[in-house]
Amino acid sequence: MSEFDTNIPTAFDPFADANAEDSGAGTKEYVHVRVQQRNGRKSLTTVQGLKKEYSYSKILKDLKKEFCCNGTVVQDPELGQVIQLQGDQRKNVSTFLMQAGIVKKEYIKLHGF
Repeated sequence: MSEFDTNIPTAFDPFADANAEDSGAGTKEYVHVRVQQRNGRKSLTTVQGLKKEYSYSKILKDLKKEFCCNGTVVQDPELGQVIQLQGDQRKNVSTFLMQAGIVKKEYIKLHGF
């Protein structure tokens, strides 16, 4: 046997934490805030995963007034209702959702470049 055989690590399951019951995989409801590139410098911010008990139109109205941008609520067949805002508003939206008490900081995931 060579010395390389003794340095082989034991079996490691990278998805062990996802399979554990207490990890909350699939049970924690995250709010995903994404940015999508449009034409040139134009971008679009989407907010997905808010609880259904909240009024999306009222949240959208407050977001539009707070950040001086336009937006809409889109019904997606896979994702449900999604809020779309003009521009890159990821950090603004995340702080707004935390200050309004809608979502805690650990349940917000920011995506994008």
